[in-house]
Amino acid sequence: MGSNQALAPSQDFPVGNFSPEFELSPKTSLQRVLSIVTDVHAGEGFGAILLTVDLTVLLGGYYLLKTVRESLILAQGGAEVKAYSSAAQAILLFGVVPVYGWISTRMNRNQLLRWTSVFFASNLLLFAYLGSRGIHEAVPYFIWVGIFNVFTVAQLWAFATDLYTEAQGKRLFPMLGVGASLGAVGGAWIAGKLIKPVGPFNMMLIAAASLCLCAGLSRWASRVISQREGEREKKKDVETLGPQGGFQLLISDPYLRLLAVLTILLNIVSLSGDFVLGKLVVNHANEVVGLGKQLLAARGAYIGAYYANYYAWTNLVSFVIQAFLVSRVFKYIGIRGSLFILPALSVATFSSILVLPILSVVRVLKIAENGTNYSLQNTVRNALLLPTSREAKYKAKAAIETFCVRLGDVSQAGIIFLGTRFLHLSVRGFAKITLMFTALWLLVAGALYRQHCQKAPEC
Repeated sequence: MGSNQALAPSQDFPVGNFSPEFELSPKTSLQRVLSIVTDVHAGEGFGAILLTVDLTVLLGGYYLLKTVRESLILAQGGAEVKAYSSAAQAILLFGVVPVYGWISTRMNRNQLLRWTSVFFASNLLLFAYLGSRGIHEAVPYFIWVGIFNVFTVAQLWAFATDLYTEAQGKRLFPMLGVGASLGAVGGAWIAGKLIKPVGPFNMMLIAAASLCLCAGLSRWASRVISQREGEREKKKDVETLGPQGGFQLLISDPYLRLLAVLTILLNIVSLSGDFVLGKLVVNHANEVVGLGKQLLAARGAYIGAYYANYYAWTNLVSFVIQAFLVSRVFKYIGIRGSLFILPALSVATFSSILVLPILSVVRVLKIAENGTNYSLQNTVRNALLLPTSREAKYKAKAAIETFCVRLGDVSQAGIIFLGTRFLHLSVRGFAKITLMFTALWLLVAGALYRQHCQKAPEC
């Protein structure tokens, strides 16, 4: 009788959907290599590689488009127009998110990813054609890139949360994050090499081709992973989502509301740090180079070189954290425990600014903070959606990663405007305000921790 019980199906190992956490065969050499980054179980390697490459190609294509965006908006409009266009993105997204939710209720996940990719690729063909005819399209293109970025990246991560269980996501998401980091670094490097010889409009065409490749990789990954996971996962390939929209889900679910508020606060604090660093860099450049009008070009070159080095170090730190630390952090303190690492770094950053705003110290802390944000925190935010409904993974995530992200951008812009124009705040004054937002961020993280304990107690 004992042997019969051992062989009987259970909730943990249901018939037709054999648990991926129970391994029947030893790891292959490929999976042993992948285990350098994270714990990959037998049979998971190829599907995880496909999704990782998918994210690499997508982020690489985005950085091509981002480089084109900066060249067009600054050449055709200027810095002020760029700032106003960022605000316009948030307003436009308020209408785009419900439309996306309506479309996602009429397509299964494979159709949604495929047609979204085709739609954005066709937009790029139109932009390339109009731009090559001399039409000024900097503003609509700038707004389009902002929408494209948050929608496509959020959708691909939503796809991954839909394919994997909570336990699998905890192990495999760090590896997917490495693909995103590689795409960002590689895309920026390739864009720098191509922008002059190829030109902005041909770079749009290259990015359009990369989107089509992403559509194929997503379909391939879906087939590989669904076949391994059994009938339940295969069924998701043909099922459409429920009728609830993204904003409706955010309003009705306290867990999703906390995620939305966390995203807004994160952006406010992060952008405040960037603003303070910028002020310190400008002051430093004025001291080193001088203040005369004839030295304007020299100051610009000094600041540009400073930020080039700063971004290089930030990307390097982000990649190292993603490749070698994120999976270990998830293993030892869990997904929800990782919620507190970035706000703790932010407290250290702004406390140091409050006590003694020295550029060299702030620089090191901001590199650590931004590197952690782009790696660990980004992976945490995606992993927190693993125990939610399919509708939340696609629709609510789209609302959070589009509207809430841009709302955080606009909110911080408003804080800077009020602080500089009316309150005449110093660097220390902005540090005080940001520490208050960081304290609120920690409170929201604590509430999210408790909610996550109820949804996924094993994580």
